Amino acid sequence: MVTGTRVLVVDDERDHAEAMAEILERVGYEVTTATSGEEALELLDQEDFDIVITDLVMGEVSGIDVLKAARRAVPDVEVIVISARGGVEAAVEAMRQGAATFLEKPLNIEAVRQVVGRHARTQALSRRNLELERRLDERFGFQGIIGKSPAMQRIFELLRQIAPTNATVLITGESGTGKELIAKAIHHNSLRRNGPFVALNCAAVSEGVLESELFGHVKGAFTGAVRSREGKFEFASGGTLFLDEVGDTPLSIQSKLLRVIEEREIVRVGSNEPIRVDVRLLAATNQDLEKLVEEKAFREDLYFRLNVVSVHLPPLRERREDIPLIADATIRQLNEEYGKEIEGISAEALEILTGYSWPGNVRELKNAVESMHIVSRGPVLQVEDIPAKIRAAGRPAAGLPRLSGVSIQEMERELIRNTLRDVGGNRERAASLLGISERTLYRKIKAYELEE
Repeated sequence: MVTGTRVLVVDDERDHAEAMAEILERVGYEVTTATSGEEALELLDQEDFDIVITDLVMGEVSGIDVLKAARRAVPDVEVIVISARGGVEAAVEAMRQGAATFLEKPLNIEAVRQVVGRHARTQALSRRNLELERRLDERFGFQGIIGKSPAMQRIFELLRQIAPTNATVLITGESGTGKELIAKAIHHNSLRRNGPFVALNCAAVSEGVLESELFGHVKGAFTGAVRSREGKFEFASGGTLFLDEVGDTPLSIQSKLLRVIEEREIVRVGSNEPIRVDVRLLAATNQDLEKLVEEKAFREDLYFRLNVVSVHLPPLRERREDIPLIADATIRQLNEEYGKEIEGISAEALEILTGYSWPGNVRELKNAVESMHIVSRGPVLQVEDIPAKIRAAGRPAAGLPRLSGVSIQEMERELIRNTLRDVGGNRERAASLLGISERTLYRKIKAYELEE
């Protein structure tokens, strides 16, 4: 039983309602009864309940009406529908309207307790996860994206500034760093949040198909075009269009894309009629667009149009301090999805995860944690649960010696040395990660003889 769970029992047969209430009160639930649908609606309008158990067939206000009202009042409420007139159709309708469970009368006392207990635990876990996510967002994140590293904190601050605007944003970073998550976060914190968010991977379709996907086509425009079809720009009008892997866009499409950005109108394939569109454009790539511009593989004018504001996501190996946070958030999400209650990761396992280079970045980390979650036999994920490839390649995050018997100077030297190694010798980046000025870093590099 989950402490403090409030249950509303609705049944037009008073004896049944009171019997149900007694069954649940005996094990500690706070129970309120209603002997009509009308009374239930009044209670739902006045109070919040965690679980609603309602008879299906009553007077003018049916169990389905109570179910709908409960879902409107508290979106995550768990509703259990019961009926003496069972059947597939009644069950299907109840479940379609959002019922968590359908039970037939006469009710088995133990079965009722088990069902209510299961839903109470599921709801409590879900609410606890939401609260933890809210707290993480307040302290370490932005719209569900978390990170306590200085790099991610700077990105969150930038996102808070640019999200309310209508500026075009270019999001760069290696595969798996979460570029689409950033795009969604920008959209959901913008003035266009109530409009559509439409994503298109420019690398996933051929040149001919891409043009139609972007701009739409009219009937008869090409073989197989049996009807007119709107493209992503039209579909996203009033909202946000996210073009992933924009660096793979063919040059012939780039010129048309540039025109849409400049003129705010598209022309469907096979048509001459311009159509006005109102879209905020976000783009992402894992390629070096400046290099593609130099190689004449990407239009310079389009690059400038896309790169009004730039957000660069660093690879996970450059922000290892975020790994425990991401792993923990993934565990909580998987607990809710799989119905398990994994408490966390052992220190030894976390040391290996933090030391691994993560070429697949956040996506690879989440996949690894999911694998560990599935195979784990205990409440804490252990070293043996780590996928073999990662377990073999993992190493202590900063290559630090054992803490016992080591001087502060030795520890600081190793920390600076490994930070410089992880950022490819970029001293500005290393100083930022270490939380010291570049001048202090230069002085320490010289003192510790780390010039090489």
